[in-house]
Amino acid sequence: MTSAVLATHNPHKVTEFAQVVAATRPEFQLLDYDGPEPVEDGVTFAENALIKARAAAAHTGLPSFADDSGVCVDVLGGGPGIFSAYWAGHRKDPVANLNLLLDQISDIADPHRTAHFTSVIALVLPGGAEHVVEGIWPGRIATAARGDGGFGYDPIFIPDEQPTAIERTVGEWTDDEKAVASHRARAFEALGPLLRLL
Repeated sequence: MTSAVLATHNPHKVTEFAQVVAATRPEFQLLDYDGPEPVEDGVTFAENALIKARAAAAHTGLPSFADDSGVCVDVLGGGPGIFSAYWAGHRKDPVANLNLLLDQISDIADPHRTAHFTSVIALVLPGGAEHVVEGIWPGRIATAARGDGGFGYDPIFIPDEQPTAIERTVGEWTDDEKAVASHRARAFEALGPLLRLL
């Protein structure tokens, strides 16, 4: 069985990647990471993903991958972007982040609320080889939060492609629907050909 360390202490990411793997590559095994959490001081998704994957590979001696992700809103010049988790301040506060983003674009008409989720996955092998892939999930920002599913900005993100005839935010999607369509699912799919290197 192919396996790699998932370099995160975020329980939401652990759950979401487990769902993605179960839906797309059930033969792949995610290994938990219990090592130190490095400072993410990169200025791109790729830099931050590599920082985390390198730290996990160095700590465990095993193939390691890490995701750095966020929501990118066009009228905000791509923000919050890499600052998605801290958009409302230094302390991670998902509700405050979401409400601030809604407030910032409250006067923007629906056709101009375009956005996308980005997930960049870095894979670092014990020998030092590094690989980076990206998954983009296009959509737009709703005018109000809807749904209790997912986490982060999911309740205000409306994907362009919907699994049903009724348009819903990701917060209203099922876990199974999200597991095969999300930005992380798309990035993990792009990672697929590299998994044979493990």
